Amino acid sequence: MFTGIIEEIGTIASVQKKGGCIRLAVEAARVSEGTKMGDSVSVDGVCLTVVEAGPGRLVFDVVPQTIGLSTLKAARRGARVNCERAMKAQDRIGGHIVSGHVDGVGVIRSRRMTAGQKTLWIAVSPSLLKYIFLRGSVAVDGVSLTVSGRRGGCFSVSLIPHTAVATTLGGKTSGSQVNIEVDMIARMSLDSAQKGS
Repeated sequence: MFTGIIEEIGTIASVQKKGGCIRLAVEAARVSEGTKMGDSVSVDGVCLTVVEAGPGRLVFDVVPQTIGLSTLKAARRGARVNCERAMKAQDRIGGHIVSGHVDGVGVIRSRRMTAGQKTLWIAVSPSLLKYIFLRGSVAVDGVSLTVSGRRGGCFSVSLIPHTAVATTLGGKTSGSQVNIEVDMIARMSLDSAQKGS
C-alpha cells in the first residue's frame, strides 16, 4: 500500500523484454535506500516487486497483465518515473490509500495554467469514470490528487506548484498517457450499492 505522495522522480536505466515480460531497472537514489529484494515500490503508480537492489538502482520484473493495464508497455530508457516506497503501518497517510493496482490508462486532453495552478483534463473509459467523483481522490501516475471537475468523458485535477515540480505530472503534455487508479473506497461503495439495488 502507498499514500500517493511521491518520494522521488527516478530514471529508467534499462528496459529488457524477456518473453512476454519486461525487466525494468530504475535509478532512484532516495527510494533505493534501505530497499531490499522482495520489497514493493510504486513506479508511476504501478506496484512492483524489487528483484534486485543496489545502491541507487532497483530492478523489477513486469508481468504481461501489468504491461497491458499500464503505461509501462511504452517504458523507455531515460524516461522519468514517479517513485514511492510502500508505506509503513505507523506512517501518516498524507494522500489517500493507493494500492498500486492500476485500473487503466488515461490520456491528457488539455492542460491549463490558472491562478498559479496547473489543471489537467484527463480522458478515461466510462468504466473508470463512473468511480471518479468531484472532490474525490484519484491516483494519476501514482500521485494522490483531488478531482476538481468532470465533463464529457474527462475529469480534471489541479496541480499546485510543488506537485508540478516534485512529480512527473508537471511535464506532461496533451496526448500524454498516464496510469489511473480509482479510489478503492469509491469503488467498493458504488459496487456495493449496485449489488444491493
